[in-house]
Amino acid sequence: MTDTTTNAPADRARTTELGPVGRFLKATEIDTRMLGMVGALLLIWVGLQVISSLRLGVNPFEFDSRTFLTARNLWNLSVQASAVAIMATGMVLVIVMRNIDLSVGSAEGLIGMVMGFAQVHFLVKAVGLELGNPWIWALALAIGIALGLMIGALQGFVIAYMEVPAFIVTLGGLLIWRGAAWWVTSGQTIAPLDATFQLMGGGPQGAIGATWSWIVGLVACLAVVFLLLRGRQQRKRFKFPLRPVWAEALLGAVTCGVILGAIWIANSYPWPIGIVRRYAEANGITIPEGGLFIAHGIAIPVLIAVAVGIVMTFVTNRTRFGRYVFAIGGNPEAANLAGINTRWITMKVFMIMGVLAAISAAVSSARLNSATNSLGTLDELLVIAAAVIGGTSLAGGSGTVAGAMLGALLMQSLQSGMVLLNIDTPLQNIVVGLVLVVAVWLDTLYRKRV
Repeated sequence: MTDTTTNAPADRARTTELGPVGRFLKATEIDTRMLGMVGALLLIWVGLQVISSLRLGVNPFEFDSRTFLTARNLWNLSVQASAVAIMATGMVLVIVMRNIDLSVGSAEGLIGMVMGFAQVHFLVKAVGLELGNPWIWALALAIGIALGLMIGALQGFVIAYMEVPAFIVTLGGLLIWRGAAWWVTSGQTIAPLDATFQLMGGGPQGAIGATWSWIVGLVACLAVVFLLLRGRQQRKRFKFPLRPVWAEALLGAVTCGVILGAIWIANSYPWPIGIVRRYAEANGITIPEGGLFIAHGIAIPVLIAVAVGIVMTFVTNRTRFGRYVFAIGGNPEAANLAGINTRWITMKVFMIMGVLAAISAAVSSARLNSATNSLGTLDELLVIAAAVIGGTSLAGGSGTVAGAMLGALLMQSLQSGMVLLNIDTPLQNIVVGLVLVVAVWLDTLYRKRV
C-alpha cells in the first residue's frame, strides 16, 4: 500500500495554482493563524530586545544581561506566564460555548487567600499539624481545588439552569469573590507559606535542574515522533490524504528543535551567587575559582502549565465532552435538538474553569510566597485576551488550547517588556486593552474571509 491515498486531478490542479508558500502550507497543514501568532511573538521579542538595548546604549546582538532576550528574562517570563496560561486553557472552552467568565481573577485571589490561611493558620493551629508536615501543602491544595470546583459549579448552575447571562453572573462573581478574599483575613497578607508548597512557584528550588530538564526534553521529542508516526498510521487506516514525508520530517525536526532550544535556555540560567554559596557550604562543596554554575532547568510551574495544556488538549480534541462543547458553541439549538444536555455541559465547563483558577492561585501565591488580597487582580483581562489572541472566536465554536497558551506567552511578553522598559502601569493597561481590541478585530476579519 502506498502512502498516497488520493490522486484526484482536481486536487492536483488546485495545488498547481498555489504559489510556493501556499503549496508549503498545504503540504505541512500548518495553521496560518498559529503561524501568524508565532511570527508576532518573535517580532515582539526582537523589538523589545532592540529597544531595551538602545536604551542601555549596547549592541542588540551582544545580549547584555539587562536586555530582553536573556536566559534569565526568558526563564522568568515562562514562570510568570504559567498562571495565565493555565486559566486560558479553560477560558477557551468558556468562550467556545459563547459565554464569558469575568470572575477568574477574583476567584484566583479568594482561593489563594484561603489556601494561604489553611497553611498558616487552619492546618497548623486548628488541625494541629506541625510546620513542615508534608501533608500541609497537599491538604491546602486540595482545599483550594475543592473551593474552585464549588465556585465554578455555583456560577455554572446559575448560568445553565437559572438562565442568567454569563456576563452578569461572572461580573457579580468578580465583585463577590474579591470582597470575600478580603474578609478571609480582613485584608492582611499571609506569609510565609509552606516550603514544599513554594516549589510550585519556581525559583532555584522550584526547578528540576539541568539533567532532568534534558531528560524531559528528550522524552518530549520521542513523544512528538511517536505522535507523528501514530497520526500517519491512522490516516492510512482510514484512507485519509497523507502529508509528504518531507513535511512530516520537517514538522518533527522543528518541534524538537523548539523543545530542545527551550531546554537549553532554561539550563543557561544559573542560580544566584548567594544561593550557590549557601548551597555549597551546606553540602561541603568547594567553589572553584571561576565560580560554581548550577542551572535552574525547567521551572515546576512551567511543567504544571504544560501538563494542564496536554490534558485540556486531550479533553477538547479526544473526548465526547470536548466534541459536545464545540457542537454547542457552533449551534446551541441544533446541539440541544441532537440530545446533548447543554445545561450540564455548560455547568461542567465552569466547574473546570474553577479548578483551573485554583491551580493558578496555587502557582501565583507560591511564586510570591504569600497570599495577598490583590492576587489575581486584572488577570481576567489577561486570560480573556490570551484566549482571543490565540484564535478563540467570541462568536463561539472555534478555538485551540495551544493557541491560548501561546497567547498567554505573548501577553506576558508585552507586560514583561514594558516593565523592563520602565513604562508606567497605566500605559501598560492601555497597551493590553489595545491589543485585545485589535485581536478581536482581526478575528472578525478572519471569519469574514472564511
